[in-house]
Order: sequence, then structure tokens, then C-alpha cells
Amino acid sequence: MKGNVVDLAVAVVIGTAFGAVIKALVDSVLMPLISMLVATPNFDSFLVFGQVRFGEFLTAVVSFLLIAASVYFVVVLPMNKMIERRNRRLGIAEQEEAVDPQIALLTEIRDSLQTRL
Repeated sequence: MKGNVVDLAVAVVIGTAFGAVIKALVDSVLMPLISMLVATPNFDSFLVFGQVRFGEFLTAVVSFLLIAASVYFVVVLPMNKMIERRNRRLGIAEQEEAVDPQIALLTEIRDSLQTRL
């Protein structure tokens, strides 16, 4: 039990530190690239109707999408490739998931109905 708690604590600390790296990547690299295309680093002054500021929401959405893409392309995709390469090297085959009996029955019923029509 203690090992799991320590592992979780380490993951939280590393995740927080990595969040700062990703935020710096988005703020220092990706947002300036977008600002070169749109001529503004953020959309805060875009679509302002009195107290309603759609631009700030748009800036947050763009920032979120950039962060999500950064995490996917910097962490998830390389990790999946690394795991796939390791499994290939070790000869570990990917197991096929067992088909749920209810799904198999429904598939048989569908196929039977298609042959009748």
C-alpha cells in the first residue's frame, strides 16, 4: 500500500513539473506561431459584447487544444511507439479481445435477418 501512495505522489509532482514544461512550450513556441498567422497572440479582444467576452474563451480553447496536442505528440505517441517496438522485440503478440457473447448473438441475428430480406 505504501509503495502505491509514494508512486502516486511522485506522479503528481512529476506531472506538475511537466505541466510547466508543456505550458512553456505552448506559450513560448506554439502561441507565437499562431500569432504570426493571425497577427495577435491571443483572442481576448475578439468578439466582446459588453461584459461577454467570447475571445477569452476562444483563447482558453486554443490553449487547451495546443496543450492536448503537445502532450499527445510529445508523450503519448512516442510512448506507444516505444511499447510497440519493445513488444515486437520480445515477441509479445497483441491479444485479441474476447467478443462479448451478447454482441456475437446480436451479430448472428443481424446476419440472419439480412439473408432473409
